[in-house]
Amino acid sequence: MKRRVVITAMNILSSLGHDHGEIVRSFKERKVNFERPAFDDEVVTSSVREFSIRDYTGPFKEGRYLNRGSQFAVASAIAAIKNSGCKKDDLVEAGLFVGAGPNLNIGGEFPDVRGGEIDREDLQALWILRFLPNTAASVIAKLSGIHGENLTVCTACSASLQAIGEAFRKIKTGYLDRALAGGGDSRLSPGGILAYKKASALYKGDSEPDKASRPFDCSRKGFVPGEGGAFFLLEEFEKAKKRGAQIYGEICGYGSSMDASTMTAPESTGKWRRLAVLSALQEAEMSPSQIDVISTHGTGTLLNDEGEANLIDNIYIGCQPQVIALKSWIGHAASACGAMELAISLICMQENYVPEIRNLRDPCSEKIDFVRNGGTSAFETCVVENFGFGGQNSALVVRQQ
Repeated sequence: MKRRVVITAMNILSSLGHDHGEIVRSFKERKVNFERPAFDDEVVTSSVREFSIRDYTGPFKEGRYLNRGSQFAVASAIAAIKNSGCKKDDLVEAGLFVGAGPNLNIGGEFPDVRGGEIDREDLQALWILRFLPNTAASVIAKLSGIHGENLTVCTACSASLQAIGEAFRKIKTGYLDRALAGGGDSRLSPGGILAYKKASALYKGDSEPDKASRPFDCSRKGFVPGEGGAFFLLEEFEKAKKRGAQIYGEICGYGSSMDASTMTAPESTGKWRRLAVLSALQEAEMSPSQIDVISTHGTGTLLNDEGEANLIDNIYIGCQPQVIALKSWIGHAASACGAMELAISLICMQENYVPEIRNLRDPCSEKIDFVRNGGTSAFETCVVENFGFGGQNSALVVRQQ
């Protein structure tokens, strides 16, 4: 049994803003939040301003066990539920699918480690919860009353998009009628930045901070880390229509694959990335010519952007979908990037607005319609692409309903 799956609520926390209107204003006024962190003036980050989880949850004792990335996940999930119009009883049998990343704030969590010894009087009894990937899901379930099928996905930069894709499949095939899906992440700590610097993935340089993120530009030098979260309520179409739910878009297809190659660099031929995208298009029963906009992974690293440009050129032969790169606006939010980029893509779809790729002066390919002048442009279909460390590939096809 194949059923239609629609998005009936969403919320996003990003460096562009915390709601639909604020994000649209940031685009139109070209406001971004790229800056050098106090602890490292060699790199640039894009942080979320004025965030407190208690603004979304109120006081609750489990909050002490949430790292910053998990806080974004919980806050955006609770906000999405509040926006959905669902009562608590409506969510009892709903599913929960969460994209999560590791807590790399080692120095912040354990500032006095000596010789591997961390035990001290002020160490929390349940400090392990700040490092378990499913802690956010446990807190979301407790606050929302969700008891249904659940999954925490930890597939690097593909995690939250794959979480949404898995929720979509469960509803489409009849295992669930509703599911909450998304993710949150933050690596903007000395430990997180050090990890990416050692991997030679970050932008390092002395240019103006807002010029550091340059997806698909020939002068790109690495990605700018960001943070945030986004969550969605997915529902079977007929049930959503019956309860009079607002519909933000329809998920039509999902694809994922593994490179089975190097641990960090994309597989050189792009064969398996191509498989993920084509699988999503096939499930959506759409041809490449039916796609209006591609929301790329677009990190600004040498290898990702070259491989993704080749992928687009290979799949969309004779087509000219508009190509955007939202990380040029919000930075790279690691495991949360897919959910955040899906939310922003849906907002842009509703607003008939296509944002430019910031700092794109010398495109790495002249064959592709990279959006270099953002503005009013109606579109109805979008492919969201994410590719992560370990060779994780994912793609989601959405359309305006």
